[in-house]
Amino acid sequence: MKTIIEPFRIKSVEPIRMTTREERERLLRAAGYNLFKLHSDDVLIDLLTDSGTSAMSAAQWGAVMTGDESYAGAPSFYRFEAAVRDLMDFKHIIPAHQGRAAEHLLFSLIANPGHVIPSNTHFDTTRGNIEAAGAEALDLPIAEGKVPSLEHPFKGNMDLEALARLMDERGDAVPCVMMTITNNAGGGQPVSLANIRGAAEIAHQHGKPFFIDGCRFAENAWFIKLREDGQQERSIKDIVRDTFAVADGMTMSAKKDAFANIGGWLALNDDALAEQARTRLIQTEGFPTYGGLAGRDLDAIAQGLTEIVDEDYLRYRVRTNAYIAERLDALGVPVMKPAGGHAVFVDAREWLPHIPPLEYPGHALACALYEEGGIRGCEIGTVMFGRKPDGSEEPARMDLVRLAMPRRVYTQSHADYIVEVFEELAKRKDEIRGLKIVKEPPMMRHFTAEFKRLLANRRSGEASRNRP
Repeated sequence: MKTIIEPFRIKSVEPIRMTTREERERLLRAAGYNLFKLHSDDVLIDLLTDSGTSAMSAAQWGAVMTGDESYAGAPSFYRFEAAVRDLMDFKHIIPAHQGRAAEHLLFSLIANPGHVIPSNTHFDTTRGNIEAAGAEALDLPIAEGKVPSLEHPFKGNMDLEALARLMDERGDAVPCVMMTITNNAGGGQPVSLANIRGAAEIAHQHGKPFFIDGCRFAENAWFIKLREDGQQERSIKDIVRDTFAVADGMTMSAKKDAFANIGGWLALNDDALAEQARTRLIQTEGFPTYGGLAGRDLDAIAQGLTEIVDEDYLRYRVRTNAYIAERLDALGVPVMKPAGGHAVFVDAREWLPHIPPLEYPGHALACALYEEGGIRGCEIGTVMFGRKPDGSEEPARMDLVRLAMPRRVYTQSHADYIVEVFEELAKRKDEIRGLKIVKEPPMMRHFTAEFKRLLANRRSGEASRNRP
């Protein structure tokens, strides 16, 4: 059969409140043109993130009822620990309430001023936690990953030659090497098993630990199975195990590839570092057998980890985004190619060339999508990457709009509606105006910044400075 159907049936539904364009314009203006500040019940299709927005299965809801809420030593923790180790065989599994908490635990212990931590591309919270420790978050994506229109099977890969040069020149300042799978800020693009192994080898040659941000590990494994030589006949579980076998630790948001609404973990092989992390965990998150989570959440994660490696699900998951990307491409909307696993990324800078990068074409497009059709997406670009430590601002490499698909939530008709909204926007895209920031925090500004829509766009060639 050509049609890849949803490998599940819908048992419970949640109503969507329909809104008018006029209402959405008013709501967005009141929110300071920041989509994070909208009330979710004012959104028709919420593609802001795939984090914590999954629909849990009947088996997961059943697991919730078995959750043990004992403060210490609950069976829920040991079921969670066993489920993680079945896929990622690390010595120490330390739960946390979500991925950024795991990142904070790690970088508060290993990162210091003057340090530099390389990655294929750090995501926003990872970058924020590194910079909060006074270290530099350095992105080393391959050249192909910087060109949205270019077809390449593993655009999420790290530039291993650049990594080797960094280690030769500044290795004393590198406390670890990071790898994000899939490469979210790079367009949701996968990383090959060969590249993961290569980065680990370079790190280990210089005596440095290698860590994986594994939020979308199963989606990455599916792309490895599809695209990497010699992997086609292997199971997803075996590919996942090989992925983490070369790592010294990992951070994880279980709100992605574990179908959970909350949760995460830090995994380590280093005994001394694990002891420090558990001590810090008790100070900030909770006892090491619950780590800021309810027992029922630990059980939901454990069950979710058994479901995420199902190949029928992963085939459907990846095809959903490819379908939308293909239809947008046919409309002339520039998208990141090939489609990523968890989201469709639109190249706003390419589609809206009349908006200069420092008037934030990605954010402008995200606002226009909400006004036109009630779709909430997320800018991945100049707004998100923020200012330099000296307060100056430069355009990001790309200005993208991420349409992140929650797992097991939306259907074919929702996908078609998204395409239709872009079709309407295409008729007046030259009228979309840029924005300037009128209020922003010093770090991770995209969550809380406030904007003002400009009356007219400057010509693309003119300089533009937006100061709060």
